[in-house]
Amino acid sequence: MPAEVPQQNGHAAVDVRRALKDGIARLRDGHISAFTLTAEVLLMHATGRDRAWLFAHPDEILDAEVAQKYFAAIERRVAGEPTQYITGRQEFWGLEFEVAPPVLIPRPETEHVMEAVLARLGERGLKIDMKTGAPRETMYVADVGTGSGCLAVALAYELPHAKVYATDISAPALEIAKRNAERNGVADRVTFIEGDLLKPFLAAGSTLPREFDVIVSNPPYIGRDEELTLEREVRDHEPHSALFAGATGLELYGPLVEQAGVLLKDRGILALELGHDSDDYVRDLFDKQSGWTNVAVTIDLAGIPRVLAAQRSR
Repeated sequence: MPAEVPQQNGHAAVDVRRALKDGIARLRDGHISAFTLTAEVLLMHATGRDRAWLFAHPDEILDAEVAQKYFAAIERRVAGEPTQYITGRQEFWGLEFEVAPPVLIPRPETEHVMEAVLARLGERGLKIDMKTGAPRETMYVADVGTGSGCLAVALAYELPHAKVYATDISAPALEIAKRNAERNGVADRVTFIEGDLLKPFLAAGSTLPREFDVIVSNPPYIGRDEELTLEREVRDHEPHSALFAGATGLELYGPLVEQAGVLLKDRGILALELGHDSDDYVRDLFDKQSGWTNVAVTIDLAGIPRVLAAQRSR
């Protein structure tokens, strides 16, 4: 328990310095990585203040309710709950996203999908044609398995001439994604659809778009036999429907490539986040299906093949 400082209004209280010290110690003893940063983030969350304020006011006495909220958050983290679910937020591509147990926590690695798409689009990603000065035609983008909506929202943010359609099989995830589109000011250009992969666009009688300029996905890609190798924060708290694709983790790539091949326009771009050791398998899918060019893999900062991007040729 945190050490007490002088009584305030009849209740034991702690100051900012002691709260941080005791939080760090508890997290360290609980074998939580980055325990100092985590204690700071949780105290910022509890107080509603930024890091600069914390360090400028080490002697500030915390309100009893705030202290209780903070130390409860510390215990939740020690029990294995991810920090992002405790605070309810995570940054992605410089934007802030609401996160909760129905959605996967956005990872920095997924930003490589953004980088691959924007690099491939080049000038096509600009709202104005630089040669003519005329506005570009509307670009159609699909995000498959949107989860928190991080890719859909970030792409809408970066491509102001785009209409983005985002699918997910989880209705609760879609509700969170909708709020994230509103939070980041792109709700008028992102449509969320409950459905499996790209099937809603291929269904007979569908009034949804049937041609896209860009399709992206960070699909489930972990095999069920890998479950016990995952960190407890992931295994016990993040949604299994967003983690596991089947026995091997490769099961969704084939349908994704096949469906995207039908829906992408000429010069359309497909970008897929890759699971561990899946790059050879996914490359082979493109070799087996005609009409794909410029197939390339992005290597992340850890030296891991992270994103495969390809262009459709008709």
